[in-house]
Amino acid sequence: MSKFLLLCTFLLLMASSVLSQDVDYSFDKTADFSKFKTYKWITLQNESPIDKLTDEQIKATLDAAFSQKGLRKVEGDGSADLLIGYQSNEGVERRFAQLSSGYTMGPGWSAGTEEKSVIYQGQLAVDMYDPASHKLIWRGVASKTLDPNASPKKRQKNLNKAVTNLTKNYPPQTTK
Repeated sequence: MSKFLLLCTFLLLMASSVLSQDVDYSFDKTADFSKFKTYKWITLQNESPIDKLTDEQIKATLDAAFSQKGLRKVEGDGSADLLIGYQSNEGVERRFAQLSSGYTMGPGWSAGTEEKSVIYQGQLAVDMYDPASHKLIWRGVASKTLDPNASPKKRQKNLNKAVTNLTKNYPPQTTK
């Protein structure tokens, strides 16, 4: 009987880990996150662009979370302390670029080198760049975030959970 109970417990733990949302982030330990007060959205090159409604839903959810963290969005031609872009994937595994020539900010802006990474099905990757150096200083990735087959209510719930978990440790605690 104890082997059966142990097997059931193991299967339940495995099922919960499969269904759970994974969140990971990394950051530049030399960056002074206390100086970042404003941000501006940038568009990162994406091999599989997302539809306009989903784009607006993601940005609105991230805007609300960033606002709670003390960041204020800058519109138009104003300068900002951070450049923020995101990429997502609702379909199959895809490659995406970090701050490549597809990143747009306005006339005359182009970025430096192109680096390819993999974004897996349902992931949301959020990148923060220093506008002076165009250097990536923070990246958060949440899995099982976007499911094209989920109801709109379930999609928003998953997105809220992912963004809450992504921004939970922002700004990161740095030890100097």
